[in-house]
Amino acid sequence: MRKAFVAASGERVEVLREVTFGLDRGLIGVLVGPSGCGKTTMLRIIAGLDTDYQGTVARPAAGRLGVVFQEPRLLPWRTVEENVRLVAPGADPAKLETLFHVLELTHHRSHYPRELSLGLARRVALARALAVAPDILLLDEPFVSLDDALAARLRDELVTLVGNRALTTLMVTHDVDEAVRVADRVFLLSARPAGILAEVSIPTPRAARIEADIASIKAEIARQFGAAAEMPSNVTSDVKR
Repeated sequence: MRKAFVAASGERVEVLREVTFGLDRGLIGVLVGPSGCGKTTMLRIIAGLDTDYQGTVARPAAGRLGVVFQEPRLLPWRTVEENVRLVAPGADPAKLETLFHVLELTHHRSHYPRELSLGLARRVALARALAVAPDILLLDEPFVSLDDALAARLRDELVTLVGNRALTTLMVTHDVDEAVRVADRVFLLSARPAGILAEVSIPTPRAARIEADIASIKAEIARQFGAAAEMPSNVTSDVKR
């Protein structure tokens, strides 16, 4: 996968350079890289929202796609339930009830987006993406700008929901700790133009990962970054090398 564009100044800007990776069904993959390296662009290409690129994206031909953007993007004139049902009008009521329950949205179904905190709005965006029963779930920094405790709680909810469904999940983040706690496989990206520096597989099941495991994996990621260059300052990690 390659992508470049011509800026208003006439300069050619290369965004993605020879990006190649794969993710098996049922796994959670996480793209980690510095801000501005092209992670969101890559996700938009995979989602089919950006067709101006060179290369091939292989997705199941009939696979349903769920997307969670950085911003919740809820329709302000529709309630929580209406926002969710809009994309999944034929959703099974019992499954929708379970989804609202797990995401703690049951008591907010009749609320409008202006009545929600950012954390609740992000829950609604996740519910909307999962309500279509996707085969592929794409998440663009879904927990950015949340405090650590709330982000951790939403990560746990995401892992629970995804773990109960046979879908392939790809998430973007610049937070190494977040990546290690969520992923089965971490893809480390370079600064722009983005390329894959390394792939780190995490064989230990998420539920069995203790803090020592997480610290070890983060140290390995720091080594992988260091093998190519210093870890970018805007890739967050508390690993000391």
